[in-house]
Amino acid sequence: MSMGRVKLFSALIAATALTAGCSSTDSNHSATASGSAASSAQMAAVSMQAPPPAPYKAVSSLVKLPNFLPGLGTLYVDPKTLPAGPFLAYDHQGKMVSTIYMIPMKDITDQKKFSDLAAPGGNVDHTTLYYNAGHPGVQEPHYHVVLWHVPKDQEALVAK
Repeated sequence: MSMGRVKLFSALIAATALTAGCSSTDSNHSATASGSAASSAQMAAVSMQAPPPAPYKAVSSLVKLPNFLPGLGTLYVDPKTLPAGPFLAYDHQGKMVSTIYMIPMKDITDQKKFSDLAAPGGNVDHTTLYYNAGHPGVQEPHYHVVLWHVPKDQEALVAK
């Protein structure tokens, strides 16, 4: 991995640690490098219980994916924020367990800045970052940045 990518990943992880659980008075949160944004009011209105209010939609209603994705949960997204998100993830009981960003590799390679990765689910217990080769909805290779709102031992709530 090149030094530029190491710095970018370090900055991405640091940004999620700094912004997670913090509220901002800024009226816009940059969700993607391409400029789509979610307002503070929209983030504040997100429900900890599924389904979240409009403009969020079930990912399974937008693309050919199952309603529940093992390892992630039931996902909702504001279609205007695609491909990066935030995606809101809920367990089988409808409780929000994480906020997920899907950052395209091209944006990482181009060293684009991602700021204010909001965590609508509140405090972040821990963060997971992993590669995905692409799937319906986000076809291009990307990284999942998962901001977990539950302790590590409760990730099993969405394991199957």
